Formats: sequence, structure tokens, C-alpha cells
Amino acid sequence: MSRFLAPLALSAALAIAGLLATPVQAAAPQVKTQAPGYYRLMLGDFEVTALNDGTVALPMDKLLTGAKPGQVMKALEHAHLSTPVETSVNGYLINTGEKLVLIDTGAANLFGPTLGRLQANLKAAGYQPEQLDEIYITHLHGDHMGGLLAEGKLAFPNATVRIDQREADFWLSSAQMEKAPEADRGAFKGAMMSLKPYQEAGRFKPFEGKETGVDLVAGIRALPSYGHTPGHTVYVVESKGQKLVVWGDLMHVAAVQFPDPSVTIAFDNDSSKARPQREKAYADAAKDGYYVAVAHISFPGIGKLRPDGKGYTWFPANYSSKP
Repeated sequence: MSRFLAPLALSAALAIAGLLATPVQAAAPQVKTQAPGYYRLMLGDFEVTALNDGTVALPMDKLLTGAKPGQVMKALEHAHLSTPVETSVNGYLINTGEKLVLIDTGAANLFGPTLGRLQANLKAAGYQPEQLDEIYITHLHGDHMGGLLAEGKLAFPNATVRIDQREADFWLSSAQMEKAPEADRGAFKGAMMSLKPYQEAGRFKPFEGKETGVDLVAGIRALPSYGHTPGHTVYVVESKGQKLVVWGDLMHVAAVQFPDPSVTIAFDNDSSKARPQREKAYADAAKDGYYVAVAHISFPGIGKLRPDGKGYTWFPANYSSKP
């Protein structure tokens, strides 16, 4: 018996030794990147694609105004947030079946390396910049229109840019820039630089804002919401009885401004006008139960509101994997 068992024991010993000699594999390296920043939903017959331009960290405890002492930090902590708050920058692509429309373009390179991803996410979502027919800008702050250019050229060469005439008259005016504080003049220069190639190409067509709204293409209407900037505009998208309103910068911080709509922000050109516009928009959205899309709410920034005491509760759109 020992003649047969000895070779087997030797073989087992050699096998164990071989296993012990096998180099240990290193842990898989961390990838440290997110999935492409787009999210799609259907609104009637329209396809809505939220596009993320990235995030930027903002000291909201210093930027938010009109709050009681300690209110902002208490609200942020209640939402498990700290300052600076990592803040999304979102744009919204609307395919009506006849027109391809982008509402806001992100910042491109105007706000540093954490932004400027909207065009890449547009491509990841299955579209090319050349396919866009129209671009609607809510207002001419850099994080909403900086993406109009790519390497100094038209980022969307076949698109026509639309914006409220009041907004254009303010930000594209050298006289207004000269009256502004020195620290604010860069915003004027950024707007002029970003729009000049479209003006030269005959692809810049402002519209006269009306209280009742201005129809731009079938199913999309521009509605004035002046205050955050002189010509700040929201865009109402409707198809088959379903509605979404793209709010631009009517608000910035969900954790603070939904519970208390009276809280304003230092970015407002005129907070006394911006505040009632926000309060009205909240009330309308909650009353009628339609979707809103918000530039600086955590991506994709689409959801609905419900009244909650003196404020509102935000309900993000339920995720769906359906096209």
C-alpha cells in the first residue's frame, strides 16, 4: 500500500507548493470616473434628454442671501450636505420629432476643469452637435452659454441661437459693461465672445419677450421670468397634454430653497424680482403637477413639487430604463 500512497503524497505536496508559489494578484485599480451624464425620458411625443456639464463646488453658506442666521447650514446638514456644495450644471435637449433643440449649453472652459462635459455627453447620448437646429439660452451667465463655442469656433455650426432681447441688450452692451463693477465685467466679455461667431454667421435671433409667452417652435414656448438677470427666461415644453418647464436659474439649492422659497442668491441681478418669480413658479408647478427641469439641482434635475407647509417637497423623476 505504501508503494502506491507515497507517489500520491508527493504529487499533492508538489501541487500545494505550486499554489503557494503563485504570485498574489494585486487589487483591481479604481476607475474613478462616472458613467456618461445623460438621462432620457419621454414627454408625450417629445424625447427629453438631460445633459450634465459637470459639477462645481460653491460656498452656498456665503452665496445664499435673505436667510436667517444659521438657516442655510442647518438646512444643508438636514440634507446631509456640507459646504462647499457640489452643484450640478445641466442642459436639456428636446427632440420634437421635427426640431432638435438644446436649452442651455453648459460652461465649456469658462468655469474651470470640472465643467465643460456637455458636448461629450451629447455625443454619448447618440447625437452630434451638427444635428442641432436651435439653441435656447435661459440667460447669459457663463455656465449657461459658455458651451456655444468649442476651441473658439461654433460648437453647434447649424444651430440658431435664441434669447430674450432684454437679455441680449444688457449683456452685449459695452455701455452696460462700463457701468458694471470691475469684478463683473468678465461676464459681459464672456457673453460677447460666445455670441459673436453666431452673430457673424447670421445665427443669432433674439425674440421680444411677452408676458403670455412666445412660441419658438411647435411645442416649445419662451416665458419671461425676469429678475435673476434682466432677460431671464424659462421654456415651456408641451406634448400630448404633458408638460415640462425648464427653469434655468430660478433657484440653485434644493435643500434650502424648496423649504424656504424666500431665500435668494448673490448671483441675482435683482433679488426683489427673482424671489416672486421663483415663488410663482413653485406654486404653479405644485398646483398643476407638471415636471420641471432645473439647471443646478442634482443631475438630471428633473422632478415635481408638492406643497409642504410654507415650502415644498421635491420629488425627483422616477428612474426608468425604458426608452
